[in-house]
Amino acid sequence: MKRFLILSFLSAWLPLSGVLADEGMWLLPLLHQQNISKMKGLGLELCSEDIYHPDSVSLKDAVVIFGQGCTGEVISPEGLILTNHHCGYEYIQQHSSVESDLLTDGFWARSKSEELPNPGLTVTFIDRIEEVTDYVKEELAKDTTDYMLRFLSGAYLNGLARKRAGEAFLRSHPGTIVEIKPFYGGNRYYMFTQKVYSDVRMVGAPPSSIGKFGADTDNWMWPRHTGDFSIFRVYADAEGNPAPYSPDNVPLRPKKYFSLSTGGIAENDFVMLMGFPGRTNHFYTPAEVLERRDIENSIRVEVRDLRQRLLLEEMLADPKTRIQYAGKYAVSTNSYKSSKGMNRMIDQQRLPALKAAEKERLIDWARASRRPDFIEAAATIDSVVAERASLKKRQFYLLEALQNGIEFSKVNTFKALADSLRERDIRRVPAETIRLGIESFRNKDYNSEVDRKVAKAMLKLYAERIGEGERPSFFEVIRKRYKDDIDRYVDDLFARSIYGNPQQAEAFLRNPTLDRLEKDGMILFARSVAEERRNISIALQAFDERMETAHRSYIEGLMLTTDENSLYPDANFTLRLTYGQVAPFSPADGIQYRYYTTLDGVMQKEEPDNWEFVVSPALKSLYERHDFGTYARPDGRMPINFIANTHTTGGNSGSPVMDARGRLVGIGFDRNWEGISGDIQYQRAYQRTIITDIRYILFVIDKFAGATHLIEELDIAD
Repeated sequence: MKRFLILSFLSAWLPLSGVLADEGMWLLPLLHQQNISKMKGLGLELCSEDIYHPDSVSLKDAVVIFGQGCTGEVISPEGLILTNHHCGYEYIQQHSSVESDLLTDGFWARSKSEELPNPGLTVTFIDRIEEVTDYVKEELAKDTTDYMLRFLSGAYLNGLARKRAGEAFLRSHPGTIVEIKPFYGGNRYYMFTQKVYSDVRMVGAPPSSIGKFGADTDNWMWPRHTGDFSIFRVYADAEGNPAPYSPDNVPLRPKKYFSLSTGGIAENDFVMLMGFPGRTNHFYTPAEVLERRDIENSIRVEVRDLRQRLLLEEMLADPKTRIQYAGKYAVSTNSYKSSKGMNRMIDQQRLPALKAAEKERLIDWARASRRPDFIEAAATIDSVVAERASLKKRQFYLLEALQNGIEFSKVNTFKALADSLRERDIRRVPAETIRLGIESFRNKDYNSEVDRKVAKAMLKLYAERIGEGERPSFFEVIRKRYKDDIDRYVDDLFARSIYGNPQQAEAFLRNPTLDRLEKDGMILFARSVAEERRNISIALQAFDERMETAHRSYIEGLMLTTDENSLYPDANFTLRLTYGQVAPFSPADGIQYRYYTTLDGVMQKEEPDNWEFVVSPALKSLYERHDFGTYARPDGRMPINFIANTHTTGGNSGSPVMDARGRLVGIGFDRNWEGISGDIQYQRAYQRTIITDIRYILFVIDKFAGATHLIEELDIAD
């Protein structure tokens, strides 16, 4: 793609286009031309081919997608995967019960036979990345459908990916999938060939008092003292191919695995991360920044604050409820605190003004260059944001309060039972099929009394915020039948629904009818929520078409006026590299944070009666004896976390943090609150990735857990 610069505007663009070396989420195929000289200037000792090589083994081959939203890395020749504790949290929780509480006590398999299978968990390797921009644009030009957004459509683009790869190739490579992703708003495209393994077993996890130390209070905060890691293993068939779980499967022999360095890091040391950042929006206009702040973030904070207080009250009152809702609560609070911090920093760092200046410079350039299409694109974005504001408000209150906030809103998604009853004579449907249809909702992690309490609060909040003419249809039932008494409506649902009342479920099982099922109150509620969601989505589609088309043009303008070696695409959960230095920071006047923390801080934070800051007696004993093995800092203290000015976001959780020689020195697990707005505008002075030091991970495995068989499996360098 050609680039040109108008000299009269060059000086105005320099502050924005001169990207600092530690900003960016860079595409691996472009490392050599875009980044390698800057990286070497900061201390990198490798060449670009060591990091990414399209045709031979490189560090890229040891980095994986863990599950559906995290990063992991291969750390042994027998397929050990290291990721965050919070990434493995769902699976640790699934293996936990009141009698065997792995969340509280931790878990360490003493042999491969003790490793725990995790149905539904996958680990994905990226085999190949190739640019396919010309191919996609040719296919788009041939397409005669009237669907405007096919240039961003995952279904459409992945159909092109399968066509390009060929069905014969996919059939002959078990576990291989291909997908094409859009970049720069649909101005470029890359195809990813991936291999997905589904036999992934849990090997080790520290207790939550280590892996989640500080919990919600410390989340997004620095200084931090969290051993946020867990260990899994990938299994394959005898030929090394992906295969469903089987006792006959064997540990994967990976193409590449990381060497671990215990030499430690120092201030200003070069570090780099590879991972799968999920979503950034650094091409936002000022109007979009305000929409994000005032609608999406603000509504999420308001609704989740109320729901989380109710959940926590129930969790603290009952051990079973704590285990049932541990994962749900953690997921909720993470986004809640992120949204709250982003809003604070949007204002403090004056991001609307920064984006306004960027937009005006593009408009000035477009006028001088006689490119009215870029001016029109900017105006369209502003217009769409204003016109869709009411719909967006309705969408986010529905999503947060009703769809995500109330668990029984999801019974509509368990429609297999109703479908089976429609298709066949109800008397010929096995009772066990009907029972499973009900129990798929009322599973071991569902507590009806908690859901009842939360539902009442969510419905009242929703009714206060959304006017009568803009609510789902079930509110008419509340008005007419229950005289606007939300509490009575919810209680009646739980009394009468086969999903809310086990006695009603048993009665239904004795005499199942389609009419009874379709009149069930919870099903009617869920269908009403789903219908409202569809109606809003349909109404927003016209805005989406205008917005995304304008975005593509707006970003094209930025690409034409910016040095191509300084511009990186927004995150979209594809493999990226970011790099920078180990660096302290000052969040405010008079406050200076150093770049690392130690086990001293854990002991200083200890609160035996506060679940967030409980310290394991075994860890305290090791601390008191200074029994740190070979993992201590030169000053004798035990390191835990450190920070670097690398550019990360959600999805980077579990990312390998490498030193100048490509050795693993830690894993990323969080960002600081002051840097959350880096999803919109990177701020070098504030943004930091929070990293668990590999020395603390090894110390916990070795000295705390006594899992020396795992230590022996690793390649550990000084």
